[in-house]
Amino acid sequence: MVRRVAIIGAGASGLAATKCCLDEGLEPTCFERSEDLGGLWCFADNADCGRVSVYRSIISNTSKEMSCFSDFPFPEDFPNFLPYSLLMEYFRMYARHFQLLRYIRFKTTVISVKKCPDFATSGQWEVVTDTEGIQESHIFDAVMVCTGNFQNPHLPLASFPGIETRFRGQYFHSQEYKDADAFRGKRVLVVGIGNTGCDIAVEMSHVAAKVFLSARSSTWVFSRVANHGFPWDMFSTTRFNHFLEWLLPSAIMKRIKFWKMNSWFNHEIYGLASAKSSNFHFVINEDLPFRMLSGAIVLKSNVKEFTETSAIFEDGTTEENIDVVVFATGYVFSFSFLEESVRSTTKDNGSLYKCIFPPQLERPTLAFIGLVKLTGSVMVGAEIQARWVTGVFAGVYKLPPTSKMMAEVSKKQLPVKRNQSEKQNVKMNFISYTSEIASCAGVKPSVLRLLLTDPRLALAIFFGPCTSYQYRLMGRGQWSGARAAILTQWQRVLKPLRTRVVEDTASSHSWRWLGFLALPTALVVAVLLSKRPRMGWVPWAGVLEGTL
Repeated sequence: MVRRVAIIGAGASGLAATKCCLDEGLEPTCFERSEDLGGLWCFADNADCGRVSVYRSIISNTSKEMSCFSDFPFPEDFPNFLPYSLLMEYFRMYARHFQLLRYIRFKTTVISVKKCPDFATSGQWEVVTDTEGIQESHIFDAVMVCTGNFQNPHLPLASFPGIETRFRGQYFHSQEYKDADAFRGKRVLVVGIGNTGCDIAVEMSHVAAKVFLSARSSTWVFSRVANHGFPWDMFSTTRFNHFLEWLLPSAIMKRIKFWKMNSWFNHEIYGLASAKSSNFHFVINEDLPFRMLSGAIVLKSNVKEFTETSAIFEDGTTEENIDVVVFATGYVFSFSFLEESVRSTTKDNGSLYKCIFPPQLERPTLAFIGLVKLTGSVMVGAEIQARWVTGVFAGVYKLPPTSKMMAEVSKKQLPVKRNQSEKQNVKMNFISYTSEIASCAGVKPSVLRLLLTDPRLALAIFFGPCTSYQYRLMGRGQWSGARAAILTQWQRVLKPLRTRVVEDTASSHSWRWLGFLALPTALVVAVLLSKRPRMGWVPWAGVLEGTL
């Protein structure tokens, strides 16, 4: 019987895990090695502080409504995309509201997590911690690892001949970057075209003499500002769009995505990607195209090698007088505190059942929270994971037999990639994953059932953004404010923008016509599902219910 739970890390995942433990009547103890909560989002000016933190200018890539915990919306006057300072304020509000601080031990590092000798029967773990030089040993019934994706910098210097032996300039991993002040007038090369690499390149381009951005593979660029000026994820991350992706052939969906991306600007002209690209790796940065258009950023191919002062690229071109190289090459998973028998079988989230549970353990008392990359907010994914995991710990839900979990893990494991950066680019569909875990926890809403009992809510869920509130409408952990939160989510989007009211409201009506499409489309779906003729409507309806 699980009672005492150790939680490692007090970032977004650790806070959600602590709160979910309390909801299930468990006794959590959260260990945080720094002196504050927030994890990655807790800005540290000193790059040598011993942990990864954001850079000063960072803005969230997912909007507030799509990122909040499911029973605690962001304040309505918060902007839609948030700097680290406001995210930290939200975390503190969440911790105070649910009285989580009393369960967090700050300045405490977890040294080791080992199975107890009787683990096969008890499932217990011995956790050794260090608090300012004082070590303690604890016995816990379960452990939740909430250290996230960003742990140890991946710095593949061996892939760049000459960087260590010949290059005379400065080079470092993007983890060390805090702001652009030190790079004024420099010629900078940023290696890696993920979100971090693009952010750093754009910011540096305002003060550097020239910024070169080296890309290994094709990349599509999103803007945070989407249709009619609304947040991109409020329009793209809907169950209706998800249903279309399931319904339409992949070739057609691929064409639609490429057309949508190129409707903003032609990616092939900019050298970023083409319609023949095999992948759909994307970054979110509305400033990158203009900085390229103005010549402040120059896109380059992959680096072949370095000389004393220059970089030679795989396309045969050379850029001279490079002063600084920033490697935005991502991070690798590392769980040095876990005993070897567990660590050796947990190399990444692909080796975990549902990206959470090590399937080979005799007892399911170890879980990884937030160790997943999604096309939407990881905060939301981590919270739904924590709700299911604590339910498993409390005995409410049961996991399948080990053999079945191992078989599913083997089936879903990705083929071996050529390099670490390609592995890091693989993201799981946000709606698919959160709905899958919500189904395991019995909290996934039924759109078809709601269409009969609460059609207004059903339409908002199906055609509107897939916000986390949807997973509080039913089942364990149901929140009485979930329905109202869903029906008022657009009001909270508009609130921080209404700082100056104009008389002409034509623009406000121009986007509302989209809502009128919802009712006829929903009626069509309902009619299709109600029919029972000739060719297999019943199984099709079952598939639709699973998709929604």
